[in-house]
Amino acid sequence: MLDAILKSKQFCLLIKLWVILNLNSLQMLPELLKIKGIHPGLILRRELNLQKMRSSELATSINEHKQTISAILNQRRGVNPGISIKLSKKFNVDEDYFMLLQAGYDVKKAIRNEAQNHPDLNKIRKIIFWDTDISKIDWNKNRRSVIKRILERGNQKEIKEIISFYGKSVISKEVKEINVSRLPSFEQNIKRYNL
Repeated sequence: MLDAILKSKQFCLLIKLWVILNLNSLQMLPELLKIKGIHPGLILRRELNLQKMRSSELATSINEHKQTISAILNQRRGVNPGISIKLSKKFNVDEDYFMLLQAGYDVKKAIRNEAQNHPDLNKIRKIIFWDTDISKIDWNKNRRSVIKRILERGNQKEIKEIISFYGKSVISKEVKEINVSRLPSFEQNIKRYNL
């Protein structure tokens, strides 16, 4: 008898109807570990697309400014605790879901920025900077001195790393500001690398 009920078209239609009616209450957002480091705006945009909802509708439904939601969706703004709580109620997730997403994104961004604050030190011999601790050099503040030192005393690998880190246009600009170098390798490397 149970088999007959489960196989009946009416029962299948009832199950489908129940799923459709309760679709909004089911958690559809991805697990945090799978999306760690992604801006909450990207996840929010994905969810809005899946639910065929406009950003203005979301803003109205959570009593938030349209511009705020737009800025989050376009990754120009982060999620704060208040917005995280409002979004969590709307999407049936934990109150800190969007804050944890934001924290993960901020940490990943900080790691990326940290890596961009100095060239790959494995490609530069420490002996070139014999008079200082290479790990304590402020690579942006001392840019001109670093460029001069590398162009005077660096090998091909080191010069290419500095070009990769600063870019040719920045190096060319700095080279024009360097008054004089006693070593001929400085001028030779400027010509060799078209700086």
